[in-house]
Amino acid sequence: MRSGIRYGVSTLMTDTSQEKLLVEMSWWGMNGLNGTAGHAATFQEKVKLIAENGFDGINAFIPARDESAHWKELLEQYNLSFSVNAYPSSIADMAKFLESAVAFGHVGYINAQVMRPFLIGDQALELLSGIDALSRQAGIPVYIETHRGTITQDLIRTKQFLEALPALMLTIDYSHYVVAGELHTVSPEAEEMLQGLLLNAYSIHTRISNGEQIQIDPGEAGVHPMLPHFARWWASAMKHWRSGNRHPRDRFPVVIELGPAPYAITVDEGGSRQTEISDRWSQSLYLKQLVKELWRQERL
Repeated sequence: MRSGIRYGVSTLMTDTSQEKLLVEMSWWGMNGLNGTAGHAATFQEKVKLIAENGFDGINAFIPARDESAHWKELLEQYNLSFSVNAYPSSIADMAKFLESAVAFGHVGYINAQVMRPFLIGDQALELLSGIDALSRQAGIPVYIETHRGTITQDLIRTKQFLEALPALMLTIDYSHYVVAGELHTVSPEAEEMLQGLLLNAYSIHTRISNGEQIQIDPGEAGVHPMLPHFARWWASAMKHWRSGNRHPRDRFPVVIELGPAPYAITVDEGGSRQTEISDRWSQSLYLKQLVKELWRQERL
């Protein structure tokens, strides 16, 4: 049975009437913001900005022990869900991370970048299945992200993983496959393989690549020619997820994850490549509205 964020779901999510979209803001993506978000300098100001702009939660990290109480206080104050990122290289790494996540107590799910890019064959399958088993034992879903420099960096290899582990739960971030494959145009062969992975999508990270840069500005009017491809993939992931055996408490998380430089394209000002060519906060708000509209259309 396919499930979404059910076991280990944060108690902060109070609406359990139906399965729904959960739009989270990347805490990493809050770094170095300028423009309209430039005033959000402190920890609390950033959390408030996220909440007041209609995000449902935050995707971040397990807080340090001396910061845990403050995180919990603000998450409860603003009624925000909370997910974290993990970077395991072994089953032991994942077990240790899950212990910390359980101890913190507010983690709805874990997004994992498995840091073994050269692991293949049975050893890779053993690591992935071991992580999944630990996830179920701990009661916190772990979604494996499609990401460069990790065990899923190769689209063809990831497809093979799913053939052996058909219940493997993925976080889909296709910007990595588009830039790695220089997919300026999406061939029928690439589309078939990309669509195949979406059957196992349990989360999405929204970033758009043009086949040369990992993260581009689609424009608030959505005029970039790669945007329709990403929108189609995101909508397909939503459709496949909702076609599963859903429970009223299940959530489909989408993280708006636009990173600071060097992810963001920059210009050279004074010898520092830190000035971005566009307003990343405005892009984040645009993508938030886009995924909400895609979800609404899928519900019709």
